[in-house]
Amino acid sequence: MLTVGTRGRQAVGTKEAIMATAERLFAEHGVTAVSSRQISEAAGQGNNAAVGYHFGAKADLIRAIVHRHDTEIEQSRNLLAERVGEDDGVRAWVECLVRPLTEHLAAIGRTSWYGRFSLQVSTDPALRDIATDEVLTAPSLGPILRGLHAGMSGLSEDVRRERLQMVRSLIMHTCADRERALAGSGEPPAPAWARTATLLVDAVTGLLLAPDTAESGS
Repeated sequence: MLTVGTRGRQAVGTKEAIMATAERLFAEHGVTAVSSRQISEAAGQGNNAAVGYHFGAKADLIRAIVHRHDTEIEQSRNLLAERVGEDDGVRAWVECLVRPLTEHLAAIGRTSWYGRFSLQVSTDPALRDIATDEVLTAPSLGPILRGLHAGMSGLSEDVRRERLQMVRSLIMHTCADRERALAGSGEPPAPAWARTATLLVDAVTGLLLAPDTAESGS
């Protein structure tokens, strides 16, 4: 007879299997192309309604996947943000945005899907707010954004807001591309992600600090 503890562990294992399978299928095929039934079958669940039973709607499953990853990423963001001093400048705050994500993907290895999954979710009009809301409610984001805004004080508020939106897109697309390239190579993930992080930090810092030629008229 199964005990309550055994049932609980089995339920957790089932949910983990469903989330891992859904993340991979969404990354490979896109969110709208994959049904809850397909996820249940691919996760080895005899009950084709397993996704609905454990998570509810597809959006709830996606939210659970995002939360699972961002909980770990947020811990790293928090640690980095706490180390930034008042005079460290924009680059130090950019490191807080980039490196927790790239290090998280490096730790997963060449089999990671989260970069591509995140990109699929962020480009779906009906779902992109799920990933955005998770990040925007992260406690570490407030100090990071304040630090970035302070370092971009020579730009108008509208330009700062638009450039930060560009930054999000640049980071997500670059990480998805790197993840895809690593999946088909024998390259060790850690050095590849470290190089990607440095390239991203350089590019994002330059993007944020570039002069606003439209405003200046030059």
